[in-house]
Amino acid sequence: MSQYSKWYHPYKYDAKYKKKVAYFSMEFAIDQALKIYSGGLGFLAGSHMRSAYELKQNLVGVGILWQYGYYDQTRNMDQSLGAVWTEKNYSFLEDTGIIVDVPIFDNGSVKAKAYALKADTFGSAPIYLLSTDIPENDYLSRTITHRLYEDNELTRVAQSMVLGVGGYKVIEALGGADIYHLNEGHGLPAFTHMYAQAADKKKLKSKCVFTTHTPEKAGNEEHSLELLNKIGFFPTGWKQEEVDWITDKSGKVSYTVAALRLAKKANAVSKIHAKVSKEMWGTFKDTCEIIPITNSQNVSYWADKELNTALEKNNDKALIARKKEMKSELFKIVADQSGKLFDPDVLTIVWARRFAAYKRPDLLLKDFDRFRKLVTNTKRPVQIIWAGKPYPKDYGAIDIFNHLVRVSKEFANCTVLTGYELALSRSLKNGSDIWLNTPRKPREASGTSGMTASMNGSVNLSIQDGWIPEFGKHGVNSYLIPDGTDFNDHPKLDQEDFEGMYKILEKEILPTYYDKPEKWLEVMKNSMRDVVPYFSSHRMADEYYEKLYS
Repeated sequence: MSQYSKWYHPYKYDAKYKKKVAYFSMEFAIDQALKIYSGGLGFLAGSHMRSAYELKQNLVGVGILWQYGYYDQTRNMDQSLGAVWTEKNYSFLEDTGIIVDVPIFDNGSVKAKAYALKADTFGSAPIYLLSTDIPENDYLSRTITHRLYEDNELTRVAQSMVLGVGGYKVIEALGGADIYHLNEGHGLPAFTHMYAQAADKKKLKSKCVFTTHTPEKAGNEEHSLELLNKIGFFPTGWKQEEVDWITDKSGKVSYTVAALRLAKKANAVSKIHAKVSKEMWGTFKDTCEIIPITNSQNVSYWADKELNTALEKNNDKALIARKKEMKSELFKIVADQSGKLFDPDVLTIVWARRFAAYKRPDLLLKDFDRFRKLVTNTKRPVQIIWAGKPYPKDYGAIDIFNHLVRVSKEFANCTVLTGYELALSRSLKNGSDIWLNTPRKPREASGTSGMTASMNGSVNLSIQDGWIPEFGKHGVNSYLIPDGTDFNDHPKLDQEDFEGMYKILEKEILPTYYDKPEKWLEVMKNSMRDVVPYFSSHRMADEYYEKLYS
């Protein structure tokens, strides 16, 4: 009998985690070699799967095998952003032999084949990845799983149906699960399909849980009821009054609201985000409870072992030497991409995450004269690196990226790096002194990149949003930009945050780094110590079982 004919783990699960959980996510960042992710949602899912493996949880992942990934970030001739889609092939994935039908449109169905990422390949819980790019489908059906976050709306809905309905059928072929967990609303069709089949809908609800990840509209997918009916989103078994129940007055279906109505419980991804989510979704009738389970990252994957061994042994000399080595390794990438030679002794500031306007990657440049003064100071010099992938159709974010490229050409100590994936993310966290985080509060739900930066001796300079208020102690383990006076007045908020950021840089960070190296080392060590264990994904994965699945 094939191992794929039943629910399978290569390890005996811990009795504490015996419930069978199927975890649906549009993206997983497991390893640099497997390019099926775009950013933070995938990084979080990847760390969750690694901790599930290390804790021996009875959990499997369900995702999509994106044939062309998200996109490969390149440069045009003038160094501006380029986006290329390249076919990906993975010899380490195994064909499970499972092929399921996904009804899309009224007159037919699409076939989806499940491939398995075995647990021992990269040290993660088993993950089943669905592809429609198989000979059994016509050309259009094969393209459904080509690109992550395809901008064609019909294709996006079809992708959700492959993830949700197809993923549910794969799990059923493996023997079913006790809990179905949607990591963001993309897999909503799993719930709608289950709901249509259930004789006891209240009992069904006890098996459904949901994680909401962002207050941003773009991250809370919604589509017109007309389009969803056209594509056959609601399977046979849904009554009109039930369809009306999850449709708002504008004739649209919000995946988030629908998931909150069909789930027994949901979680937000930080304590602040839980408050924001309740304000956003609490006015909708029949939605479930939203609790905070703060996002976290996997320590064994992200934390540099040599650096952390030096910390554990309280060997300051070894810690300083290793951090300098890590900076030098990052600066080889800088030299390769930009032709600029950075100095390991100079304070290095990194802003790196998904490029989006609300994250304000260009806040440092709001007053260009002040920026020029900062980057031309020879007494207390700085080096600045930006990196991140804008959504390829987010032209506003791409304009910001390209503006930073143009500005960086003027300064030998500023650069923009491309190819922001797991490997580059690791190098940036290893090699930075300051991890800069500048979202407009309260729009950053969690922001886990700062956690993995802290694990590697990079000190957060941050807006007090997302996870930061649960961690940060100003001048002790991080530097916290004071809250603005009006979060709804964006021009005023941007100016206040800019002033607060520069005041801390000029009056606290630079004097401490250059004039009080013992104090700087203390802040760095506090940051490394304080981020673990609470912001380890072991804690998060354990809380999911304790608070969400129970």
